[in-house]
Amino acid sequence: MATFRDSVASIGRRGAVEGVAAVELFRSGLLGGVRPRETVAALKALVAYGQLGAGQRVAAIRHGPRPGLIDELGALTFDELNRRSDGLACVLADRGVTGEDCIGIMCRNHRGFLDITFAAAKLGARTLYLNTDFAGPQLRDVCAREGVTLLVHDAEYAQLVGSLRPRHGVLLGWHDGEAEQETVEQLVRAGAGRVPPPPVHASRVVLLTSGTTGSPKGAPRHSSSSIAPLGAILSKVPYRAGQSTFLAAPMFHALGYTQLLLAIYLGNTVVAQRRFTPERVLDAVVEHRPTALVAVPVMLQRLVAALEQHPGRWDTSSLRIVFLSGSQLGPELVRRAQATIGHKLYNFYGSTEVAYATFATPEDLRAAPGTAGRPPFGTLVRLYDARGNRVEGVGKTGRIFVGNTFQFEGYTGGGGKEVRDGLMSTGDVGHFDAAGRLFIDGRDDEMVISGGENVFPGEVEELLVTHPEIEEASVIGVDDADFGQRLAAFVVTRTGSQLADADVKEFVAAHLARFKVPRDIAFVTELPRNPAGKVLKRELRHLHSGQDAVQA
Repeated sequence: MATFRDSVASIGRRGAVEGVAAVELFRSGLLGGVRPRETVAALKALVAYGQLGAGQRVAAIRHGPRPGLIDELGALTFDELNRRSDGLACVLADRGVTGEDCIGIMCRNHRGFLDITFAAAKLGARTLYLNTDFAGPQLRDVCAREGVTLLVHDAEYAQLVGSLRPRHGVLLGWHDGEAEQETVEQLVRAGAGRVPPPPVHASRVVLLTSGTTGSPKGAPRHSSSSIAPLGAILSKVPYRAGQSTFLAAPMFHALGYTQLLLAIYLGNTVVAQRRFTPERVLDAVVEHRPTALVAVPVMLQRLVAALEQHPGRWDTSSLRIVFLSGSQLGPELVRRAQATIGHKLYNFYGSTEVAYATFATPEDLRAAPGTAGRPPFGTLVRLYDARGNRVEGVGKTGRIFVGNTFQFEGYTGGGGKEVRDGLMSTGDVGHFDAAGRLFIDGRDDEMVISGGENVFPGEVEELLVTHPEIEEASVIGVDDADFGQRLAAFVVTRTGSQLADADVKEFVAAHLARFKVPRDIAFVTELPRNPAGKVLKRELRHLHSGQDAVQA
């Protein structure tokens, strides 16, 4: 009887969450305001092709002549985008690509990425998004592990791909000048006017973890009938249908991918560039007047630096939303962005595995710069200690666990994340303030124990970037014969700085406890980052080991 009651209660809770989500979808304009004929056509597309496969088709039904994408080759309407992926899917099917295949995509932000993404979805194929920062051996290992049968890549990665030839071959997603291989564009034209039949089953997507501390793992996502994930975002971030989004974050990353799909479903024009430079992005904001900008914190930092250096040069007033995720957003950067762009920042915290956890609104960031925000409806965030006991109370640090309706089911290579009481670990530690806002203290495997004292590098990093001569900083723990571990700081200074080791140490000592002062200071021209903006601390450890070897 108890089991039956629990099941009924669970169904009731799920129904309530879906109901709240529906309200948010209506508020955003994603639902509602549609003629009956369009509604029927959209529902048929969703049933036939699944949520991902139907995305462009639904957008074409509702927003056909509206620009769907503006990239470096110009604009494409939602109608054109849908027809392009239709034709491409048909040609690939002629060549034997089915729902049993895995299509690897190694592309920057451009139309070819959308063409192959939606063509694969219309075939019901599994799609693997590959990091454009991979080395050759890493690319080959991941493709072999995930069973890639067709690889689509930009021409600039041809040497990296080398002799790799999956069963269905290799296609170029983008090229400059004459193409030396078959291209996605050629297949799009060859399939013009054709429409693929519905797939046997809905497509699946494999997103890779960031791999900042080891080899990236595949985190599969299946099509979901739940609208809760969309409702959760829209309850915290005021996206509205029929507007526009500049997508600076890489589309292969979870942030860029999910924001691309959201924009498509909302009928929002996506503005994209293959390479990020702050000046080009700001020029595009002035030219295209997007209402939203999606970026990772390091991109925001460079945009803010450009705005500070050239006050009044770029008008960013069209932006209502600056949506950020991918790495920790420090309070100092928040304050600088508020001063240059305004109170328009929305900070999203989650992971490839747990999907979404918390959102910080401009109001949250005004009150507590650097916070990760609060959970949306239908989401539970709890803290646990190393022994699995609940951690409660303001300012108490614990491991972060999340429960929602959109978590992954385990890595493609086997294994998964730790689960407690039905909640999944993010791999981070953090604490709540009195208002229920979450703060990220660092990775649970990055805590440094120096002389018996616990130190999280993030606290020292946040302090260092408040120094007027420091642009960026990262801190790691390294082995120490006397104290077990000690802190080593890597610092990027601003132009013209004469900062010395002793200056950095004195600055930290003036604000934090003695055991939090880094004993090793290295000045570097830039921090090693992946395309999503996360600092690759394993590379800093290699760099530090090399410095130790030279000194020895």
